[in-house]
Amino acid sequence: MALGHQRLTEYSVTMSENGQRGNAAAIQTGRLVVLRHGQTVWSESGQHTGRTDIPLTAVGEQQAAAAGERLREAFPRGFDEGCVFASPLRRAQQTAHLAGFSHAGTLDDIAEWDYGRAEGRTRKTVSDMGGFDWNVWRDGPTSLPESMNADWEERLPGGERVHVHAGAGESLDEAAARARNAIERVVPLIESGHDVLLVAHAHILRILTSQWLGLDPGFGRLLRLDTAHYSVLSLYKGDRVIEHWNC
Repeated sequence: MALGHQRLTEYSVTMSENGQRGNAAAIQTGRLVVLRHGQTVWSESGQHTGRTDIPLTAVGEQQAAAAGERLREAFPRGFDEGCVFASPLRRAQQTAHLAGFSHAGTLDDIAEWDYGRAEGRTRKTVSDMGGFDWNVWRDGPTSLPESMNADWEERLPGGERVHVHAGAGESLDEAAARARNAIERVVPLIESGHDVLLVAHAHILRILTSQWLGLDPGFGRLLRLDTAHYSVLSLYKGDRVIEHWNC
């Protein structure tokens, strides 16, 4: 879905000391590009993957490389040093590297939503264990009973074992606060004309988009973001908007 095709240009008008209007100076602002990581085993199985540090699958690695090619086509000038950030989790770091952004900095605020007691479990499993028809957007991780707390080692298809922690988690509002922190971090770069790339995860990027738009974080539920797909957020006539989505 494309909601705009031209890069935003804002104009600032200066006033001379004698009250006469000066020349209008064009100030080109940057854009905020968000890229979801490539496929993982759990993105395919439907298991909630918050802070469990699992790697990309072979398909996910290919998706990440292809996403990099699409981004270079869409942004031929690339992204300046200090304008690319990735979540600290391995699947996002791998995606950034394979997409050609090995210089990415780490931004903790764009780690995935901490799903708490839903971690490593499908929605059906969570609903069965919790005793009600649970929905992460409506109910949030903190609605789940303490009896679901658990820690275990899970063996991935490739043989690697990963530690899974299902604890208290964080509310939607807490995840949204982190997303706002991330936005505040990059806005000065965008306002000074730099395009900024964030490589992270489906839910936190959908939440971040809601905060970019100034909407309730639950709006993120309505935004589909596929593995290794990117979206573009920008400014238009003074408003924060979605320029392109799920590309």
